[in-house]
Amino acid sequence: MSYSLDVNLFLYASDRSSPFHNGAGTFLQKCATDSELCYVTWPTLMSYLRIATHPRIFTHPLSPAEALNNIKRLLGLPQVRTLSEGEGFLTLYEEMTRAAPVRGNLVPDAHLVALLRQHDVKTLYTTDTDFRKFAWLTVKNPLA
Repeated sequence: MSYSLDVNLFLYASDRSSPFHNGAGTFLQKCATDSELCYVTWPTLMSYLRIATHPRIFTHPLSPAEALNNIKRLLGLPQVRTLSEGEGFLTLYEEMTRAAPVRGNLVPDAHLVALLRQHDVKTLYTTDTDFRKFAWLTVKNPLA
């Protein structure tokens, strides 16, 4: 079995002012010691860098070096793998989004879901309920 993590969990764990900070941190610590394969996507990691360092989003944004170091520590875990778009990705994305219009803020979510589908990763941990629109994906909120 394997799973993936959405950016919101990384952001909550990094934002000490978030009411979800402790829960996300505890969950990610559990993931760090688990032997189950954890797949993270490059779009997720780049979103983390963009948001965690943004002074209009975080009350106390991380420095670019701090945020990058968090990613390096994550990628240094033996059970963590990264996912990228492979051949045929756009066709898969188009097929997955044909049933319902995907626009605006749902585009990055659909991007992540298509990446997970392309690599047969069926479980996503997130607090974002929009991912439930993709029926084949098992969505779990570890903070619920």
